[in-house]
Amino acid sequence: MAILRLNEVINMSSEDRTKKLVELRTELARMRTMVRAGGAVENPTRVRQLRKTIAQILTIENEVKLNLRVSAKQGKADKKSKVTESKEKQN
Repeated sequence: MAILRLNEVINMSSEDRTKKLVELRTELARMRTMVRAGGAVENPTRVRQLRKTIAQILTIENEVKLNLRVSAKQGKADKKSKVTESKEKQN
């Protein structure tokens, strides 16, 4: 099961993504320390899930900074304005 769904990450604010990123990196460091110390890890696939989620968050943050991704709130507003414009053109 995924730690965070992609839609959840997209709908987060930039601050929330940053906070979640810090939490996930801390957890990943803890897991790696346990593995290196030779301890039994409860869920070994959790490391892969953490890495994947961290990469998704970083990718979305970079896309937002480069204006390649429209935030969910802006996307809804754009759709409404396009519908309004098309109705005006028809009249």
